[in-house]
Amino acid sequence: MNVHDRRSFLANTVTAGAAAAAVSWLAPGASAAGPARQRIKLGQIGIGHNHASAKMATFRKLADHFEVVGVVEPSPEWRKRRGDDPAYRGLTWMTEEQLLNTKGLTAVAVETDVCDLVPTAARCIDAGMHLHLDKPGGESLAPFTKLIEEAGRRGLTVQLGYMYRNNPAVQFCQRAVREGWLGQVFEVHAVMSRYQPLAYRQWLGQFRGGSMYIFGCHLIDLVVSMLGKPDRITPFQRQTHSDVRVYDNGLAVLEYPKTTATIRAASLEVDGYQRRQFVVCGDEGTIDIRPLETFRHPSRPTPQAAPHPVESLASRSRKALRKSRFRTRPLRRPTDRTGPDHPGRDRESLSPVARTDGSRSPAGRHRLPTSVEDLRCCEFVV
Repeated sequence: MNVHDRRSFLANTVTAGAAAAAVSWLAPGASAAGPARQRIKLGQIGIGHNHASAKMATFRKLADHFEVVGVVEPSPEWRKRRGDDPAYRGLTWMTEEQLLNTKGLTAVAVETDVCDLVPTAARCIDAGMHLHLDKPGGESLAPFTKLIEEAGRRGLTVQLGYMYRNNPAVQFCQRAVREGWLGQVFEVHAVMSRYQPLAYRQWLGQFRGGSMYIFGCHLIDLVVSMLGKPDRITPFQRQTHSDVRVYDNGLAVLEYPKTTATIRAASLEVDGYQRRQFVVCGDEGTIDIRPLETFRHPSRPTPQAAPHPVESLASRSRKALRKSRFRTRPLRRPTDRTGPDHPGRDRESLSPVARTDGSRSPAGRHRLPTSVEDLRCCEFVV
């Protein structure tokens, strides 16, 4: 059996993810550490998507890679509500026609309100532009399929706004599944919920899929990337609150020959961000990523706790990791892992809770896992 160095893998993962996020989706072969290249000239259509300002802020932050030529928003209402966001400060406001006819324009970020995403993206493809298209990809598969096929015919890239793809913890999990570190995967459990106010749920009511349509797409993307196309999908949609006609609580069960996957998305879970999770269980190990992301409301004080490992897991030293919320829990009884085949492993090192925050558990202090063997007998809570 090959023994892999987990820290080296994580370091490579985060480096690759950062590079991909910055350049590789439009410029194959480009490297953040390589020679200087001509910047990618791009613009943004729409500011109505809830991720729009963050995308623009990111493009402007990565000024060595992107040249932002302008932003388009035909709706006076959206201009009034979000046009003063600092992300757009100093940019040129223009029409869609002006943007698509800008000399040297290479790519467009489509960040309209959700109902306009696919039609706008189709016009950009027709104009010969690479795309960053925010999610979800429409309520009907046919228009989205046509969009992707036309992009492929023209040799254009379409990048969807699934941010978890470059999450180092998710990439770690994907490799563990791909290389069989967890054995036979038999269960996947994914949750992406939050509490939404009345105004948001009223807006959400225009979509047949409700919460599952907006949030569940992120999790479906991860499950399908790991397990492929399911044999059967069974949805369970519920309306909890009567003030708005919307499915505010969704569950989907994806069935595979040897695996079941459950995906949950709700718009009424208090502090739901903290319970957003992606759990993969195999007969030789489990990876539990929770929460999937962190969020700080601008009106709330910044917590004093250290940043979550999802944000910088691969770049931390072993000493720093001991102070994080990264911990392991054995999956097997102590007697399963003792004996001549596992020298040095005893009941103490496989106590019910193994802490890595520098403190001592009832059975003593424990080290971080560093090899496939460690992975096979531990559950990770990231």
